[in-house]
Amino acid sequence: MKVFVIIPAAGLGTRMAPAPSAKDKEKDKKEAPSKQFTELGGVPILLHTLRKFAAVPEISEICIALRKNEIEGFRARLDVEGKDVLQKKVRLVEGGEHRQNSVANGLAALEAAGDDIVLVHDAVRPFVTTEIIQEVIHAAQKYGAAIAGMPAVDTVKQVERTAEGALIKATVPRERVVLAQTPQGFHYEILKQAFDQASSEEFLGTDEASLIEHVGGKVAVVMGSPRNIKITTPSDMELAEFFLKPAH
Repeated sequence: MKVFVIIPAAGLGTRMAPAPSAKDKEKDKKEAPSKQFTELGGVPILLHTLRKFAAVPEISEICIALRKNEIEGFRARLDVEGKDVLQKKVRLVEGGEHRQNSVANGLAALEAAGDDIVLVHDAVRPFVTTEIIQEVIHAAQKYGAAIAGMPAVDTVKQVERTAEGALIKATVPRERVVLAQTPQGFHYEILKQAFDQASSEEFLGTDEASLIEHVGGKVAVVMGSPRNIKITTPSDMELAEFFLKPAH
């Protein structure tokens, strides 16, 4: 059995940038900065993330989906700064407009058997641990599909959106709520079938687990971590810089 990792890294990361001016809005979106290349401690967030997976013995190959105009530049950067990552087989593919398209392109590039494990991980979750990665791998082996997740701490409200704002419709019991993280892991065959059906039905999910749910599959949950944050806003970046500081 092999374990593959797909890192969708073709997003624009608009929430990381300040509000654009009218002039900026006229620029081609291809020129927009990608949050995964924002430097954290002098190193791109994406490279921090890749190093976490390169350090896991079970992983055979890492597939990174990037915007077409960023592939060659990142390949060159890996050659210089990512020699530890290149200890694994690394494949760079062109990403798509949506995360789902990028992961689909990554899946299409893999040479995997049906019972091989495919992990999908956010490019901007650089604080994932080896333990979380391995637990997701083991749960995916056992159940066919698994994600890292955290129990909800705050009270969760279901709301209805109106022109005046949100109106509460119900309180959702916290014990029935999990906040999804990545990595999310699957048998290759299960994930590929879910992606194929989603494509044929033009269904767009919010994550890979939602595609498995869409076809009636079951997904196990293993414990994630409060530190396994997704860096999407400037305040997330401040927290990430704090996490990066060595403990005294």
